[in-house]
Amino acid sequence: MPDFAHQPAPYTGPSAEEVLALRKQYLSPSLFLHFKKPVMIVEGKMQYLFDEKGRRYLDAFAGIVTVSVGHCHPAVNEAINKQNSLLQHTTTIYLNNQIAEYAKELTDRMPGNLKVVYFVNSGSEANDMAIMLARLYTGNWDMLCLRNAYHGMSIGTMGTCGQHTWKQPMPQGFGYHHALNPDPYRGPYGDDGARYAADVADLIAGATPGRVAGFIAETIQGVGGTVPLATGYLPAVYKMVREAGGVCIADEVQTGFGRTGGHYWGFQRQGVIPDIVTMAKGIGNGLPLAAVVTTPEIAAAMASRLHFNTYGGNPVCSAAGRAVLRVVDQEHRQAHCAAVGEHLLRRLRGLAAKHDIIGDVRGAGLMLGVELVKNRATKEPAKAETAAVMESMKDMGVLMGKGGLHGNVFRIKPPMCFSHQDADFLVDVMDASLCKL
Repeated sequence: MPDFAHQPAPYTGPSAEEVLALRKQYLSPSLFLHFKKPVMIVEGKMQYLFDEKGRRYLDAFAGIVTVSVGHCHPAVNEAINKQNSLLQHTTTIYLNNQIAEYAKELTDRMPGNLKVVYFVNSGSEANDMAIMLARLYTGNWDMLCLRNAYHGMSIGTMGTCGQHTWKQPMPQGFGYHHALNPDPYRGPYGDDGARYAADVADLIAGATPGRVAGFIAETIQGVGGTVPLATGYLPAVYKMVREAGGVCIADEVQTGFGRTGGHYWGFQRQGVIPDIVTMAKGIGNGLPLAAVVTTPEIAAAMASRLHFNTYGGNPVCSAAGRAVLRVVDQEHRQAHCAAVGEHLLRRLRGLAAKHDIIGDVRGAGLMLGVELVKNRATKEPAKAETAAVMESMKDMGVLMGKGGLHGNVFRIKPPMCFSHQDADFLVDVMDASLCKL
């Protein structure tokens, strides 16, 4: 593992076994663990995590793509601590400089007329609000989504999800219509975005009154297994949706803030400007912060009634969000993601040439996916093998994420301070773990 000059503080709390017992007794049984032998994390510093015994791990998943600029980044910590000592909380019924200045700084980084912000606490809340805005502004009800998509776990956003894994067996999804997923690897039309877009036209004509409220999509599907949308898909779909009276929503919860390398926002990869953008996770580097950004005209649709979010734009969270923006700019994280991501992508493709079990390597910047299959021709998911490799990599010091409907895709989305040396270590460990199969 690359050298790293940080000594973790001594841990004096309960053992991992005791914590696991407490978790089983007092936390929801719906929570799950990634490993057969769970890891207990008690400290983090930049791209590394430490367990209760002081062992260091390379974090390749960033708290599910949430730690953007690095665990306990000093500039973010300084901003949090300074604001925390002045004022921890006030609501939007009072003036506070942090939320107002943050809104300006965030919208300064948005294209077009995306100039109004509503702050919330999570991606689910942000997507809920975006859908409500779409329905209020257009006066229409029907929403278009994608199969394989993930947009949150609230009762509203659950309906948008395109995998049964994230749907509770209860009434949900009223007014949502799922289009054919424009998946370049598994889809029937390869990387032909226009052919997938034709299914959206058919969906509007056949499953809606011909008028829709909107369309929501990730530019690279995160939970779905780091699946980029087929080339040319969004320009064609955005045109169709707007002609049907709807607005276009870009879910940037995982793809935003320069993570994809070539662009600051994921939707820019397809040359479109949405009407509403949602963001969360990396926006606060781990703090509960999320946002909906839209145009003044669309934002006005909600002003006829009172709407309130107690913690949205909390001064401490806003201070952290502002610090994240500064770090991304000052440390040139977008360019760094592009350079390290290109190196990592090249090395992973070299690994695919060696191991037939790797069916696909995809993504952009530091948002990459490696899909394991039993047979490259049939693309049968190698679910058990993925779990075994993931466990082995953990034992060798690399914490990976996984996703996809069958859990056979490695989701490589580390903190954006991830280095070339970290990338090489990850690939070497993956190689060694694949050799054990």
